[in-house]
Amino acid sequence: MKIAEALLLRADLKKKLASLRERIGANAVVQEKEKPHEDPAKLIKEAVGVLGELEDIALRIDRANQVTKLADGRVLAVAVAQRDTLAQHHSLLQAAIAATRKEPDRYSMKEIKWVATLEVAKLQKQCDDLAKQLREINAAIQATNWKADIE
Repeated sequence: MKIAEALLLRADLKKKLASLRERIGANAVVQEKEKPHEDPAKLIKEAVGVLGELEDIALRIDRANQVTKLADGRVLAVAVAQRDTLAQHHSLLQAAIAATRKEPDRYSMKEIKWVATLEVAKLQKQCDDLAKQLREINAAIQATNWKADIE
């Protein structure tokens, strides 16, 4: 199995677990003398099985990420950590830019006027550069994920 396939499987297992969680909650309590549509104890047992599958696939993905290298020689785990940092940095700058866009709420010229304390153009340029870096690292990671096998 390729890393990319394992990642898709992991995503499907997470969706299944969320669905089971909802179904357990929906069937945990019924009116007196009524029966639930599904047996919540069986659903819990199934969910625990899904958790075991999730643990197994996560460990396999992690092991593969530790030994698989990108075309540029970086270990996949390092590239994923760098991507996550870039994404957080990008998000931080986007939030800062958004915060400078305060709508005027003045009713007269005597009220306080708000002014941006950040250089929005400079932040936007940094944001654009980070977005490009994110696209590039994501492309490299995905290319590697579709080539590399997991144990």
